[in-house]
Amino acid sequence: MIFPLKELIEYEGNRYEITCAASRRAYQLSMLRDPDIEDNDGKVVSLAAQQVFTREIDFRLEEG
Repeated sequence: MIFPLKELIEYEGNRYEITCAASRRAYQLSMLRDPDIEDNDGKVVSLAAQQVFTREIDFRLEEG
């Protein structure tokens, strides 16, 4: 799986927010050593982005 550029281009919301969400998710996946990483040829960032864009996971901004 490659990084979902088409979904990023067509995304209607804040691209910075969704990019940050994918980045944070990639960190989580790598720290948890998620088995899906191996199924994705070790491509953590593209797996995380796919999960975010397909709404497999949800994200929200924290007020700080």
